[in-house]
Amino acid sequence: MEQVIPGADPDDFDSDPIIEASEHSQAGDPAGAREILMKVLAEDLRCLDAHAHLGNVELERAPKQAVRHYEIGVSIGALSLGTSFDGVLPWGHIDNRPFLRCLNGTGLCAWRLGDRRSAAAVFEKMLWLNPGDHQGARFNLAAVEAGKTWEEMEDSEQ
Repeated sequence: MEQVIPGADPDDFDSDPIIEASEHSQAGDPAGAREILMKVLAEDLRCLDAHAHLGNVELERAPKQAVRHYEIGVSIGALSLGTSFDGVLPWGHIDNRPFLRCLNGTGLCAWRLGDRRSAAAVFEKMLWLNPGDHQGARFNLAAVEAGKTWEEMEDSEQ
């Protein structure tokens, strides 16, 4: 997979709109992050990282909204992979990361919305695609299979 990031200058690290949006989000400015990410998508809907980060902005507040962003990213990435893809997407190849982030987000949203079966299927798929499991899908899968709810996991992490 090749990352598509409109507006980024590969020679200037500070010109990356995804990083800029992440900084806004981390600083407590989700509206600023949303604005940047929506501008990126207005230029090119294939920017999977923008979809992933929009989902991240919405996950805690509005998981039904977040899942839409993640699912769009997964769908676009799946088109790029093709129906016969049966390989791996190692995290070490940074261009794979946006797709894996979107996929992880769909699993988290399914879990948060109470659909543990769909969440488990996503986390299993992630382990096949990225056996190194840099996103902790094995832990999420174990919790889902143990019948833990999203809220129980949130409470145990605090």
